[in-house]
Amino acid sequence: MKAVFFDRDGVLNVDAGYVYKKEDFVWTEGAREALAWLTDAGYAVFIVTNQSGVARGYYTEEEVRRLHDWLCAEAKAAGGAITAVYYCPYLEGAPVKAYDRRSSWRKPEPGMILQAFADFDIDKAQSFLIGDSPRDLEAARRAGLDGYLFTGGSLKDFVVHIAEERHKGGAV
Repeated sequence: MKAVFFDRDGVLNVDAGYVYKKEDFVWTEGAREALAWLTDAGYAVFIVTNQSGVARGYYTEEEVRRLHDWLCAEAKAAGGAITAVYYCPYLEGAPVKAYDRRSSWRKPEPGMILQAFADFDIDKAQSFLIGDSPRDLEAARRAGLDGYLFTGGSLKDFVVHIAEERHKGGAV
């Protein structure tokens, strides 16, 4: 299967700092439409997100899962489908001792992407990642994926451009 991996904060939603409640979740421009377009185009959609707010004691893993369940339902209502969500609650030096550790899932490490490869039959050559920071792109590179830096504007336009250029075999 061909797949697109998204960082969450700053790509799918406005990065307002440690978002964990649906009331604080603001979709970026064109995000829901991008998810619907990708679903229609036959892509599996994955979210790979660092969630150090858990390790910092700002919110719980249950609250993260609740937000992600809501996010998946909202995507579905908009015509999109999110295949799976992977998140990393760990942070070295964290105040919450249960989460104070190094993790291969914390970007720029590629663990979340590699777990998706283990869980699903993903064709790396037809897949890519969209993130808003160098650590996202580094995680993609370490996992053997192309990564694209989203800096704002319409996420749908950004996704369509990447997918069309990749389909043509051109450089993006």
